[in-house]
Amino acid sequence: MQIIDLSLPIDEKAFEVHHVEIERVSHKDGVEKFNRVIMGKTLKGKLQYLLGKRILKKEDLPDEEFLSLEVVHSPVHIGTHLDYSYHYGSKSEGRASKTAEEIPLEWCYCDGVKLALTHKNPAETITAGDLEGALGRIHYALKPMDIVLLHTGADKFYGSPKYFSEYPGVDISAIDYLLDRGVKIFGVDTMGIDRPYRFMLKEFLEEKKPLYPAHFTAERESLSI
Repeated sequence: MQIIDLSLPIDEKAFEVHHVEIERVSHKDGVEKFNRVIMGKTLKGKLQYLLGKRILKKEDLPDEEFLSLEVVHSPVHIGTHLDYSYHYGSKSEGRASKTAEEIPLEWCYCDGVKLALTHKNPAETITAGDLEGALGRIHYALKPMDIVLLHTGADKFYGSPKYFSEYPGVDISAIDYLLDRGVKIFGVDTMGIDRPYRFMLKEFLEEKKPLYPAHFTAERESLSI
């Protein structure tokens, strides 16, 4: 089996709705970081640190260098991630929702099929008919456990505000279509599987249409994204 890595790294320079921060500590700065952390464990240590005392000095170390590291402050929605039923509720279909570690690993390395859906606009949804059309164009029939990758073209906006506003959503009919064929995981190149907030929130406020219908449907039916 050929395994293709489609993951994206956590990047604090890319535009994100949620705050992301990566503290990068160099070898030279590692000495000071060590003192600040270790001495900061007690009030006495904090005061001594502020007064200039150090338990480890740079001259005590080879080349005056110590541990380099990165400290990442990030919500789970940043970079490549797997949604699961616990994401949207403590219960799913009357049972306790699954958390990430409960998703069977074998679901995550099955055969994959990419469906071209770049013709869909941000205000639109990807329907069951769209999936059938995309499958027909590549002469492929889905089988149970296939991982379906929906290519909308929105990935070209990754790192910019447009990534959060210029992509199509996934219709409930498409989710039912995948479930009926034994698909457990599908992937998208968009910020989420529902339409952008500017469409979804407007319809919720004006017409009382449900928020995140695709998310709730997929996760209620134990489909991971």
